[in-house]
Amino acid sequence: MVDYYQLLGLAPSAGASDIRQAYVRLAKERHPDKFSDPTEKERAQAFFQDLTTAFNTLSNESRRKEYDTERERPKPHTPEEMARDAFERSGPAFEQGDYEGAVTLLQTAVHHAPGEVQYHVALGRTLGRFRETARKGIEVLEKASQAFPTSALVWVELAVLYQGQGLKLRAQKAIESALHLAPRDARISRLATELGVTG
Repeated sequence: MVDYYQLLGLAPSAGASDIRQAYVRLAKERHPDKFSDPTEKERAQAFFQDLTTAFNTLSNESRRKEYDTERERPKPHTPEEMARDAFERSGPAFEQGDYEGAVTLLQTAVHHAPGEVQYHVALGRTLGRFRETARKGIEVLEKASQAFPTSALVWVELAVLYQGQGLKLRAQKAIESALHLAPRDARISRLATELGVTG
């Protein structure tokens, strides 16, 4: 990602007038119309686009605050950190209505940390919330039930999705597995009763 301050040749403490002056100077120097060579022109257009985005962000007080906060956040380096970061961002993305973004972030989390059961469960649950992707959600959780057979959480979520799809027999089998693993869990007992399964 382009650092807007570096692009404008400014320090993060730069004032509004410094930002405007830097933008005007660079816009004049690097305007795409100044280049006749197609490659140079294309490069200048890409730069000009970044320059405009940088200016629009840094010259707007609230957007600049958001940008500064994001810029100062430590960037994840290890696969585990990348997975955790993606997982933590998936919830807010979903809450803001960015369903596809949430799914992509959860897929990233699963990819970078395939041994973390909660990432698989969250991905399956999220996919399962919508009719068009419910089948994919079931597939994710079925794979997770093979990879993590002792996780009651996987079996519960699978039972919920099966039930939602009208697959009562499969839902009963899944909740039986969950009940066997966590017989004292209130949610599991409640779902088992709902599905007509006794411990």
